Amino acid sequence: MNGFLSVLLDIFRQPAVIVALISLIGLALQRKKATDVMQGTIRTLVGFLVLAAGAGVVSNSLTPFGDMFQHAFHVQGVVPNNEAIVGTVLVKYGSEAALIFFFGMIVNILLSMTSRFKYIYLSGHVAFYMATMIAVIFEVAGLPTWGVLLWGSIAQGLIVTVSPALVQPFMKQATGTDEVALGHTGGAGIALGGLVAMLTRSKKHPSKSTEDIKFPKGLGFLRDTTVIVALSMAVIYVIVALFAGPAYIEAKLSGKQNFLVFAVLQAATFSAGVFIILAGVRVVLGEIVPAFKGISEKLVKNAKPALDVPMTFTFAPNAVLIGFLSSFVGGIVGMAIMAVAHTTIIIPGIVAHFMTGAATGVIANGVGGRRGAVLGAFANGLAITFLPLLLLPVLGDVGLANATYSDADFGVAGVIFGYIGKSGGQIALIAGVIIAVAVFYLASLLMTRHERSKAAAVAKAE
Repeated sequence: MNGFLSVLLDIFRQPAVIVALISLIGLALQRKKATDVMQGTIRTLVGFLVLAAGAGVVSNSLTPFGDMFQHAFHVQGVVPNNEAIVGTVLVKYGSEAALIFFFGMIVNILLSMTSRFKYIYLSGHVAFYMATMIAVIFEVAGLPTWGVLLWGSIAQGLIVTVSPALVQPFMKQATGTDEVALGHTGGAGIALGGLVAMLTRSKKHPSKSTEDIKFPKGLGFLRDTTVIVALSMAVIYVIVALFAGPAYIEAKLSGKQNFLVFAVLQAATFSAGVFIILAGVRVVLGEIVPAFKGISEKLVKNAKPALDVPMTFTFAPNAVLIGFLSSFVGGIVGMAIMAVAHTTIIIPGIVAHFMTGAATGVIANGVGGRRGAVLGAFANGLAITFLPLLLLPVLGDVGLANATYSDADFGVAGVIFGYIGKSGGQIALIAGVIIAVAVFYLASLLMTRHERSKAAAVAKAE
């Protein structure tokens, strides 16, 4: 039994496998030819693996940048890094986290079937990370194992259903389509960025899109996303490398390779990773959206696949870089405020600022142009700096580690459920989950009624 569960979890923790299975089921439900089903499934699997490979290349190129930054500016503190904190949690709460993740997926489907929020969360890796945090918070509250699994699974299902719903109004504006949703633990911060972009846009002086940036004829080559990303990141890497110094970089990071050559090559590698991501995204979107119609028609009517943040990158490539840099600046500003306030210092997590900052830049650009991209991503950067600080006290012994969860959904959900459990104990935590479910369905009902009354008014006017 344990062996079967282990294999099952290995399957569902791999987003590429999940998305490929969804493609297979969707195409089969549409009664496509066996050859078409096989072709669509394989292309989806390979496309997502290409996307994941690109994300890995980006992450690997950002790791030495983070090390150089900390050494250059002598910063010590807690680093938000999902992989690091999850590794710590799994040692103690691995079984609970795995079961919460699995049953949380079932709750997600049930909530999608019975409400207007029809988002099927397909980013299995970040959903699993969320399950580890839920396991910690519900264990720290003192619930018995069955209670941790029951109430934790419901909380998990709620979070992964609500998160895409928060982003979708902005996602639709940015992408021009309502067929795909965003499934990532940075959803709350990205939605915040979209809201900031909406509040700061001006009807009299609308901000142009990041994609309308005009370059002089002599600099026409900068229209190429790969080139502009590589050059921009090269400047940033070289500046940080100069502050870090050749002795540290060549001894600790580059394997005695010249520190400037190393910095430039890491910047070029970053750009290569972005290029790979964009190629993978095009393949996956081309396959998963048509295939998902089968799921929508047969199982969950009008369901939308909620996919990982790189899916947004093709819609505004310039906004990817602008969003990342703006979010990172927000993280530095937040870190400076913490230093002045003498609190625990949250060091900007480079990967988190790239993934969620880039997506925020794309979403906020669609809502409020360049101004929106800059201000929205900056707001995301502040959010993923201060939310981890608030999250630390509710993680029990895990909160004493030198790493913590990085994305905004962890902070929002963790702060809500964590402080309810910390202040009111088990009963308050259970009541909090029940109230959250009630609010979820109430919001669904009210929004549906509003939509129907609006449609009726339009029909009457015609």
